[in-house]
Amino acid sequence: MRPIWLIILSSLWIATACNVALWRELARLPGLSAAQIATISVALSLVIALSTCALLSLLAWRWTLKPVITIFLLSAAFGAYFMMAYGVVIDKTMMINTLQTDVRETRDLLNWRMAATVLVLALLPGIFLWRKKLKRTSIPRQVLTNVMTLAGACALLVLVVFLFFQSIASVMRNNTHVRYLINPLNSFYALGAVAAKPFQRDESITLPLGEDARLGASYAAQTKPPLLLLVLGETGRSGNFATNGYQRPTTPRLAQENIASQRNAWSCGTSTAASLPCMFSNFGRESYDARPANYQGLLDVLQHAGLAVLWIDNQSGCKGVCDRVPNVQTSQLKVPGLCDGDECFDEVMLHNIDERIAALSAERRAKGVVVVMHQMGSHGPAYYKRSPPAFKKFLPECTSNSLQSCTREGLLNAYDNSIVYTDQLLGSAIQWLKGRESTNAPAMLYLSDHGESLGENNLYLHGMPYSVAPDVQKRVPWITWLSPEFEQRTKITTNCLKQQLDAPISHDNYFHSVLGLMNVQTQVYKPTLDIYAHCAKP
Repeated sequence: MRPIWLIILSSLWIATACNVALWRELARLPGLSAAQIATISVALSLVIALSTCALLSLLAWRWTLKPVITIFLLSAAFGAYFMMAYGVVIDKTMMINTLQTDVRETRDLLNWRMAATVLVLALLPGIFLWRKKLKRTSIPRQVLTNVMTLAGACALLVLVVFLFFQSIASVMRNNTHVRYLINPLNSFYALGAVAAKPFQRDESITLPLGEDARLGASYAAQTKPPLLLLVLGETGRSGNFATNGYQRPTTPRLAQENIASQRNAWSCGTSTAASLPCMFSNFGRESYDARPANYQGLLDVLQHAGLAVLWIDNQSGCKGVCDRVPNVQTSQLKVPGLCDGDECFDEVMLHNIDERIAALSAERRAKGVVVVMHQMGSHGPAYYKRSPPAFKKFLPECTSNSLQSCTREGLLNAYDNSIVYTDQLLGSAIQWLKGRESTNAPAMLYLSDHGESLGENNLYLHGMPYSVAPDVQKRVPWITWLSPEFEQRTKITTNCLKQQLDAPISHDNYFHSVLGLMNVQTQVYKPTLDIYAHCAKP
């Protein structure tokens, strides 16, 4: 077979069968007639086929063509599965999530539906591909053929875009998420955007931040140093917390505590990779991606002020946030009843926590301690794995990671059980903090990195582009607990905080609010972004 025929056949297969998620989404778009949907589908299939053909023509050599087509097929197959199964789209943020996925997260995604999709869309065509012998031609003739194929594909692509420009442009302009469904070109573009990051700024250098940080007046004559516990939730939906008005009793432990639960808090991104570094920076969501260089973050500023800082991680890492502070990864622990294999329930972070704090610098501990706990939380799609049997309050629950095969009730039960267990962690953490009141002035701040889609509008999980992501992926719980000693120290009272529970806040406030709670003074602190500042009155 001549290489050009393999290119054409592969391009047509990828443009049609591997783009079912795109055709499904076009059929769902409001305001389009059947004729318009058919016209746009044909136009986009031609655009995808011709673009793929042009790319493959660049590598249409005897020893490279089959491997390259195989990569295209596998990329298209996996992309098609995730877009069909979870309703996600593939952009730069999703690509970063994919590249940072660890073994535990990968294992939770594996199922027979994925295997069947990859078999049909990639492996079977791949067998056909590799069984075909390519006709040998001279190098000059192959160069000519490749150039003609590239030129022909580009010329036809220009013609198709010219003929259908109005229809395509209208759909893309009014439904920006559609462009992220063009498979596998979406993956290649996203990968290229990630690869280009080092050219935008030097990722190997981290510039200092807040080196002028010093401790405020509250430290002058303290007898009990502050102990602030920062709990970072994972995939917490604000609307599924009973503390925010949810009808199900998902937070019985917190209901017994005097807390302030903000009901109008918004995330910096829709994934851990996007939100975590952003919320610990001083840039804010609008400026973070466009930052000219990498800078140190909140934990560095706290250390510059002389405080002891500890990061405990029960997730897939801190995304660079904890690189310069003492940190612990719980995957190495083997605590009976809390750990199974390489995964532990979140309460393991409280195991031996006093010993871990005692191992920090005594000089720093005498001034104050900030401990960060990074949860596994409600990480999907295997929500049922996030809660021990004793905390499965809502049954029956979905025990599959193929969420579309679950009933709505089972899926919601599994997710809400994970919130019940988060409540258990927070309740236990508060009790531990109360036990330290004889030596410290303790407080706790819980905030999730992003929310989650649970089948609304056929969307699952998270990671949608922020501009088109539904509110459930961006609205997060923000809960504050202050001990009487901490209230007396800071003059911030829970009763004062409760007066503005519906005030709009976001991850942009986190950096400055934590500095405010710890009374750390530095030029990078902005009181206007500190949600606690209005209550800190003499």
